[in-house]
Amino acid sequence: MFRLTKFFLIVFLFILVADEVHAQKRKRPTATSHHRGRFKSINISRAKASVVCPVFEDSQYPYHGIGVKVGDPFALTYKFYATKNFSIVLDGGKTASGLYSKYYRENFDNITRPDTLLQDQGVEYLGHVVEKDLVFEGKFLYQRDASKLLKGLQWYVGAGVQYRDTEIQYEYLVDVSFDRTEIDTFDEAFISLGPTVAVGIEYSYFTIPIAAFMEIEWYTDLVNDPGWQRFQGGVGLRFVF
Repeated sequence: MFRLTKFFLIVFLFILVADEVHAQKRKRPTATSHHRGRFKSINISRAKASVVCPVFEDSQYPYHGIGVKVGDPFALTYKFYATKNFSIVLDGGKTASGLYSKYYRENFDNITRPDTLLQDQGVEYLGHVVEKDLVFEGKFLYQRDASKLLKGLQWYVGAGVQYRDTEIQYEYLVDVSFDRTEIDTFDEAFISLGPTVAVGIEYSYFTIPIAAFMEIEWYTDLVNDPGWQRFQGGVGLRFVF
């Protein structure tokens, strides 16, 4: 989890630095503009201001944001900025299946129960392949301004529901007789559903109308494996309009 969080931080900081470098290149003055700046102030139109910081134009709500989230899950993301403090997020994509490898391995032992085997017959796990691991999520967010820390920054908390549709193919070794074994496979499909709680930050003071975000979520399953819990997280960008 620490490595994942560190990666998200590095990506987020890279976005900030890249935008700042881009802005500096655009603002580099010529000799003529330098002298003009001494005597005449620069006026920024309202249209230009809304491009620089679109999410924080209070009079322009509601806003819409469409983009991509990278992490767990990897998803397309849509955000409806209803007001300055309240928003709705819908995500749809694929989980980071590699992070769940241990969990899916442990599920094999629960699926192959001893009462389904013949006397003196045993099975041995060989491996598994995740054929489908889709996730859909919707949540309500409460946002607050954090521009005292960094201009264009907001923090948020929220809660919602996550739906997961998973199909896994297991490969195993089974005892056919006392001196012979065979390799076989079977497919397991299940649906997971449960609440999720999120906390994150969003930064939107760019020279183009985009918002960058980083968040951590907590999810617990209520259907397939009641009580199972998992921390998730990711970073992403949304085009705001």
